[in-house]
Order: sequence, then structure tokens, then C-alpha cells
Amino acid sequence: MKNNSSLINSLLANYKISTSFSNEEGIENNVALVLIGTLLLAVSSKIQVPFWPVPMTMQTFIVFIIGMSYGWKLAFSTLIAYLIEGALGFPVFAKGGGLLYLTGPTAGYLYGMTIAAGVLGYFSEKGYNKTYIKSFLALMIGTIIIFAMGIGYLGSIIGYDKALAGGLYPFIPSEFFKIGLAVILIPSINKYIKK
Repeated sequence: MKNNSSLINSLLANYKISTSFSNEEGIENNVALVLIGTLLLAVSSKIQVPFWPVPMTMQTFIVFIIGMSYGWKLAFSTLIAYLIEGALGFPVFAKGGGLLYLTGPTAGYLYGMTIAAGVLGYFSEKGYNKTYIKSFLALMIGTIIIFAMGIGYLGSIIGYDKALAGGLYPFIPSEFFKIGLAVILIPSINKYIKK
């Protein structure tokens, strides 16, 4: 990674660890970060937090953190690795794993999270992880990508009225909660590590 403005580069710079793709140490670090990211995604998909009107998982929150911390290449690679793990049958998705998840009704959300992670990583490399307003804008775009792809795919299967009623409207309050939490954390961490 040539751009050192991503949050993970700033964190790792304190420990003199390179996240470069061009040397052996950098590759090892990237593999470790990808595995940590996929582990966090798997755990976050399993845990349901009581919320109104439906319980929420913290999976999109973890996508926000990965995207705004890793930079676009590493964030996108992490989500691709997560999809591959799931396709191979590892139980990383909410109710297990397997190829059916990548073609089933919720597949659009998984693909949306992958694209959103890359887009958020791009924004992070452009400094959008440094201020609350820019972080909010980036996270809103990421959320729109996730739900547009999720609803688009789900709607093609069950109809768009049902997709909106079951796959978007109940999740709006929890998504704003997760965006708010990420907006508070990401610039705050960035400011702390820059001191």
C-alpha cells in the first residue's frame, strides 16, 4: 500500500510493521489482518443484539471498521476471503456456510458488503476517516451500497415491495445506530494514534 493514510497503517506504524504487499513481512501482515477481519465478520454475524424493531447483528459495523481502517485493497481482499471461506463451507455466515449462501436470497447483501468495504477503504485512503462529517458521508455511501445490492437481488426473487418491507425498513434504525457508533469511533481512534 503506497498510501499511509489508512487507519491500520497508522496503527501499525507505531510498531514498525509494514503493510506493504511487496515484501514477505508485508504479505504475512496482510494475511494476518485478513484472517482477523474474517474472524470478526464471522463472530459478528452470529451474535444478535436486542434492538427495535428487529434484533441486529454487528456485521455491517465490522464492514465499516474494516473498510475505514484497512484501505481499499486490504478491505476488499478481506471480504473476498470471507466469501471464499463461506463458499468452502466454513460456518462464517449467520446460519452456517456453503455455496447456497452465495446464490440465496441474502447473497446481494454479502456482495454489497464486499463492494462497500472496498469503497470505504478508498474513502479512508482519501482521509475520510479523519473527521466525523466525512466519516458519516463515507459510511452512508457504504450503507447505501450494501442495501441497494441486497434489496436489488432479494427483490428480483420475492418482489421489491416485500424486499423493502422485510429487508430494509426494519433495519434502518439499527443501521443508523451502527453508523453513529462507527462515526464516533473511527475519527477518535485516528486522532488518538496521530498524537
